[in-house]
Amino acid sequence: MAALPAKLQDYLDDFSFIASREERADFLIDIADSFQPVPPDVATKPYDEAYRVIGCESEAFVWAVARPDGRLNYFFDVLNPQGLSAMALCVILDEACSGAPLEQVATITGDVVFAFFGRDISMGKGRGLTELINAVVYHARQQLSVAVQE
Repeated sequence: MAALPAKLQDYLDDFSFIASREERADFLIDIADSFQPVPPDVATKPYDEAYRVIGCESEAFVWAVARPDGRLNYFFDVLNPQGLSAMALCVILDEACSGAPLEQVATITGDVVFAFFGRDISMGKGRGLTELINAVVYHARQQLSVAVQE
């Protein structure tokens, strides 16, 4: 099994030292503050529903754009201005997965949600954030299958 993308592992390592729920929330809010929505050269509103993350209460969207080297750059938008958890995860996924080896991105699981947000996350929020990860993983696996066919 391939390792996780290095930047994702770095984030996970950083979060492993956070002991309190308040520290975790503060760290995630700081991360969410750097969220940038998808640039207009990738997508404009109203977005095609094919890019919507099903089950995400924050109305998240994910796009993957192939790079010349075959890897992907990921772009996100979160339409709910209160969707700080989704925004934080989008920032993490962008930084960790854009340009990362597809084999590594394809191994990410929903357990990452609990590492960042804790085990006491609500079922609805946990599902939506897991589906956000699943969307990124899906694009990586699709790109891998295209590379195999070529």
